[in-house]
Order: sequence, then structure tokens, then C-alpha cells
Amino acid sequence: MAWHEFAPFTSSNIAAIRYDEDQLLLEVEFLNGSRYQYYEVPPQLAQAFDQAGSKGEFLAASIKGHYRYSRV
Repeated sequence: MAWHEFAPFTSSNIAAIRYDEDQLLLEVEFLNGSRYQYYEVPPQLAQAFDQAGSKGEFLAASIKGHYRYSRV
């Protein structure tokens, strides 16, 4: 996999985010240590997520409930 790490950010809930454009796979790691992978996320949406001011709000509004996921 060719992961792209998101630019550094501050969040009250999210520790790290990375994206694999070849597999359309988005991975979100939370501060509690849990990790989730979201499938078939288009590159444009991952880029918008990377640039979002609030990662938690973007995740809730644009990712959760819209894409299949699994806990890693």
C-alpha cells in the first residue's frame, strides 16, 4: 500500500488520518487507539478531508454513514 499521511492537525478525538489512493482506502485512528478503514473513498473527498478545518465534523458529515468501513 502507498499511504499518504494527512498534514499535522489538532483534534479532540482523531489522532491520525491516512489515505491510499490506489485502493481508495481511508484510515482514521482515534485518540483512544481504535482504527477504522473506510472503503471506496474518492480522492477528491480525501483531499477535502485533509483540508477541512474540523476533522471530526467532516468525518461525521461526509464519511460516516456514507462509506463501508471496518475496525482494524
